[in-house]
Amino acid sequence: MKQHFAMMAAYNKWANALVYNAAANLSEEEFNRQAGAFFGSMCGTLNHVLVADRIWMKRFTGEGDAPAQLDAVPFPGFNKLRAAREAEDDRIVAWIDTLDDAALAGRFTYMTVTDMRTVSQRLAPALAHYFNHQTHHRGHAHMVLTVLGKDAPSLDLIYFQRSGDGRRFA
Repeated sequence: MKQHFAMMAAYNKWANALVYNAAANLSEEEFNRQAGAFFGSMCGTLNHVLVADRIWMKRFTGEGDAPAQLDAVPFPGFNKLRAAREAEDDRIVAWIDTLDDAALAGRFTYMTVTDMRTVSQRLAPALAHYFNHQTHHRGHAHMVLTVLGKDAPSLDLIYFQRSGDGRRFA
């Protein structure tokens, strides 16, 4: 099970790099343009994924920043957002590397952001949600690139598994 989550953490980092490389070619106006995504723009979408990742990492580890709103935009500018994303991806990979089967089978308890209630659940299913959530919103970022008429990268997991770092998981 640990290898699966190590793969997902590495895939997350790889896919985020592709999305951010594509987004780096957007003008500031395009980066902020409302494009019909759930969080509106590329800026809103990429900030949401980072915000949600930080909320979950705070729940998982007890450490780090955890914004109080899912639509927070802590980084309105692309360069600082990209640096924060890269640091968070490194943090995710490193944390997953510390887990063992007992930790993955264990439970954790946290407070929800949306309705302020306490939830206790097993770690492995929560990690499945965590990585699925990231993939879901990267799809929104892909859609924004498409709406803006830009080249959107192929983000399928199989492409990661066929790539250099991903081959160890295939």
